[in-house]
Amino acid sequence: MKVLVTGVKGQLGFDMMKELKKRNIECVGADIEEFDITDAQKTRDFITACSPDVVVHCSAYTAVDKAEENIDICRAVNIAGPENIAKVCKDLDCKMVYLSTDYVFPGVGECYYETDDATGPLGQYGLTKLGGENAVKDNLEKYFIVRISWVFGINGNNFVKTMLKAGKERGEVSVVDDQIGSPTYTADLSVLLCDMLVTDKYGVYHATNEGICSWADFTEEIFRLAGYKTKVKRVTTEEYGAKAPRPKNSRMSKKSLDDAGFKRLPDWKDALKRYIGELQLKGM
Repeated sequence: MKVLVTGVKGQLGFDMMKELKKRNIECVGADIEEFDITDAQKTRDFITACSPDVVVHCSAYTAVDKAEENIDICRAVNIAGPENIAKVCKDLDCKMVYLSTDYVFPGVGECYYETDDATGPLGQYGLTKLGGENAVKDNLEKYFIVRISWVFGINGNNFVKTMLKAGKERGEVSVVDDQIGSPTYTADLSVLLCDMLVTDKYGVYHATNEGICSWADFTEEIFRLAGYKTKVKRVTTEEYGAKAPRPKNSRMSKKSLDDAGFKRLPDWKDALKRYIGELQLKGM
């Protein structure tokens, strides 16, 4: 088996390559320098030359606030890009793994969203990621659409690293307390995706670490594990005042994983402990 991973400069792409190599699965990593996913012909030429059995599409436009202004770029990367890849996968008869997000849902109430629940994105980022999902579904049968949230990994920037920096420099940080969801550690997610892509159990899945928390809860655990005395000031979404709307409920059901026989990811607190330990070992 040969796997092509896009977005290898990002958190998940980096860990996917690491996990694939650990399993002795032939893999090729690509980013913008290798080919631009918004260019249909360059995408076709690169993937065809690579001739993979699976494409794991990790690259995306993820700047949620900037997406409200850079709509054309966001749509090109998050909709046209996956569509270009899916069309080549169809012609080559290879599988595709598409990473999506909790932002495809309206984020209301306290329910755990099932994979087939009605979608309703609040902003441009969610709209374009849902558009990417639909582009994959419309062009391909052999696909795994995997929705994740609150991502953190060793490579690149993320909320955990931002809070560790803020906690070191300040005595108090303001963090939203009315958005509830689950963090996703890319090292854990990569294990699941590698288990998944060798099967033909196609469909839509939710895959975050187990357990739920608010961003404020998440931050307090970050500070506790790091040994910081920094205080967390809990604020509402409205008080924080981000440009783009955020879902207040990002609870996602893992029933689809259970039904397919895939193992759920470990608890988020366990994942965070391992992650901060790795950061400390690397002196980061």
